[in-house]
Amino acid sequence: MEISIINGPNLNLLGKRETTVYGDMSFEVFMEQLKKKFPQVTFHYYQTNIEGELIDAIQKAGFTHDGIILNPGGYTHTSVALGDAIAAVPAPVIEVHISNVHAREEFRHISHVSAKARGTIIGLGLKGYELAVTFLMEPVPTE
Repeated sequence: MEISIINGPNLNLLGKRETTVYGDMSFEVFMEQLKKKFPQVTFHYYQTNIEGELIDAIQKAGFTHDGIILNPGGYTHTSVALGDAIAAVPAPVIEVHISNVHAREEFRHISHVSAKARGTIIGLGLKGYELAVTFLMEPVPTE
């Protein structure tokens, strides 16, 4: 199984930025833990602060990988184009947010991604990524 984890703006600063909100672990350290916990999964990780590069990453992974875990960061609340990219690919996308966006500023309550994603995990810290992997590993129910 191949899963892409795609992180958006400012997530390269995890462990350094607003540690009371986002924790003190870097994503690189967390990725090593995730790989050990799920040895049967081949992970592809990508982070960018640039909206168009996020769209390119979704399009690339969306046709070749079994699933995408996407934390679009601040673009969640502004980018219709990210939602369109998710809708355009066959791979299931799980939207993950480390913080509880609904407990933060009102503008963060809007997501242009959630309606296009297969599901959303919000406010559970880095554990949200782990839960998304677990979900993507489950067999898809057939009718």
